[in-house]
Amino acid sequence: MALVSRVDLEERERVLLGSLGRLSEESLGRAAPEEPDPLRTCFQCDRDRILHSKSFRRLAHKTQVFLAPEGDHYRTRLIHTLEVAQVARSIARPLGLNEDLTEAIALGHDLGHTPFGHEGERALSRCLARWRGIDPEEGVSRRLFAHNEQGARIVELLEREGRGLNLTREVVDGIRCHSGGLRAMTAEGRVVGLADRVAYVAHDIDDAKRAGLLREEDLPTDACEVLGHSSSERIERMVRDAVERTEATGEVGMTPEVWRSMMALRSFLFANIYSKGEAKWEEPKASRLLEELFSHFCAHLDEVPGEYRLHDADAPEVQVADFVSGMTDRYAIKTYEELFVPRVWSVS
Repeated sequence: MALVSRVDLEERERVLLGSLGRLSEESLGRAAPEEPDPLRTCFQCDRDRILHSKSFRRLAHKTQVFLAPEGDHYRTRLIHTLEVAQVARSIARPLGLNEDLTEAIALGHDLGHTPFGHEGERALSRCLARWRGIDPEEGVSRRLFAHNEQGARIVELLEREGRGLNLTREVVDGIRCHSGGLRAMTAEGRVVGLADRVAYVAHDIDDAKRAGLLREEDLPTDACEVLGHSSSERIERMVRDAVERTEATGEVGMTPEVWRSMMALRSFLFANIYSKGEAKWEEPKASRLLEELFSHFCAHLDEVPGEYRLHDADAPEVQVADFVSGMTDRYAIKTYEELFVPRVWSVS
């Protein structure tokens, strides 16, 4: 049986990838040069490093939309990440993009997310603002803590006890630029940013319906007429439109009609689920919990694990934000209880 080596895989890429695809052999490389793997391309190595990282495993216990939901079928941040990877590859494959690069970016795109979803992100932005003498809400608007930037920081600096994962520049860029109005350097990175929106719009509707917070008939009629009346219909419509539009224009995107319809559903979710739905009642508690943890560890920096204090150039509040943002929901709650909730005791 003939061995398929990295060189063989790179040759396949030259044959199969289209004009928008990034060849592994043309990667911009890593911050610290390494000898190439004999069996895997550089982007395959990146995918595997992300998959086996501690930050990736923690996504299994981080909120997607609904805080600590009861029931086995609500999405966690990990499930969302896997769904983004699937949608992104469904777009990348027919366009002749590099699927390994696409998958690596998709698997890493949410590594920087806090516990308790976007509310945790806003809470840490307020914490950093107060520490720096800035109005807390200005800290939120300026995104002083942004999960995409934190994701890049994790893979560049924090993973592997401060050595980072030493990923290729294309993957780090894709993680950093998947949100926040930034533009990824590769078509693969831009596809992940689009797939992220496709996945959370379609699947957050699923979870909201499962929670009894909305019905299909509550959704904007015009948007559903364009995209479809079920999750699978909507995903198929958006993926196909993205493939056809990108193939026709050479730029990753959707037709105006489909884009407007997707954004209409997104706006509906923000107005009715993300900002004031019943499942969000616990968010103020989650925010206060993180803010109190942040304050405590800023006052007791010696209690922050050493792996977050390896880089002397980091300000104390950055080290604390690194630690607190990396917590899972349940670890944050457990830590809070240990620090602030009295324990029952008895004298025998």
